[in-house]
Amino acid sequence: MHWMSDTSAGDWLRERLDDPWNGTMHAVVPHGFPAYARIMHPAIVRSLPDRPVPTFEEYERMSEAEHLRLRDQYVDEPATWAETASAFGTTLHPLAQWQRIVRTPPDGDWNLRLSPDGREFTGPVEGEIAPETLAIIAAHLAAHTTTPDAGFAALWEGRGGLVGFLGHGPSRDFLTFSDDPNHQAMLDRSIRNPLNNAFRKPTWQEGILSREISEGPRFRLPGRDHVLFRGAVSDFARADWVLDAPWRDRPGEDHGFPPSAQSPTILWPDDHAWTLVSEIDYDSTIVAGSAELVAAICADERLEAFPIPENADLTWDADEVNR
Repeated sequence: MHWMSDTSAGDWLRERLDDPWNGTMHAVVPHGFPAYARIMHPAIVRSLPDRPVPTFEEYERMSEAEHLRLRDQYVDEPATWAETASAFGTTLHPLAQWQRIVRTPPDGDWNLRLSPDGREFTGPVEGEIAPETLAIIAAHLAAHTTTPDAGFAALWEGRGGLVGFLGHGPSRDFLTFSDDPNHQAMLDRSIRNPLNNAFRKPTWQEGILSREISEGPRFRLPGRDHVLFRGAVSDFARADWVLDAPWRDRPGEDHGFPPSAQSPTILWPDDHAWTLVSEIDYDSTIVAGSAELVAAICADERLEAFPIPENADLTWDADEVNR
């Protein structure tokens, strides 16, 4: 897989998007496919063995010792939207919206909600698919194209640390602490000093991608700019695809983090048989393709997926069922 400075391969997709936006998913998902699938991103549910998860107010009143005791007992597990809807007494349907599923009040926090049975649900990650989940989806995608070994992956450029830039500080920091007081003092100064020099010149701040790619042409769509890569769609059908991704986060690995890579924002094969879109503000991934592909994805028990119609409204307030 390699970077593409010529982004014209995506022109066909841009022509199928709504610009200006008219309220449907087609600001980011192309028109013109026979069928569409919505794949729900999993949430996280936290529980305790012998009591409900405390509310924020209860937690604030607890001692530090109680905090530590609870921390050792928390059980965090993936949660499906179906499990979440059951816990909150709401209805899961293809166009459901998370904040409605968890009964978020007008001034409430939709991302962290306590269910009536005392469990705490954290909302799905937006715009990102776990590598193993993408591998499951990609296996279906590769089976429904005549060009599984030729296609394109587009990454939204705004993910922290992906591209380098001229500036006064990096887009992300890896905090380091030391038991040596002299070393720690040096680390403290390295954090503070840039803020004290208002007249310094901007310097190149390294990203995951090279400077050539960071400063290179973008695949531009309405409201979103992407870095475009050429490669085999079938590569993503491997659970360890991150190891060969050109945008593998090696700086993160240098700081002790396990291998990782941003999942593609958009993926399509040369024959344009389908398109996968993980829009950065969506808590689900959309696949546009044949009726057979959508049926296969929705029938896969490892995924929580539903067929949705063309012109589907996936906006924040679109859930008419759970009002």
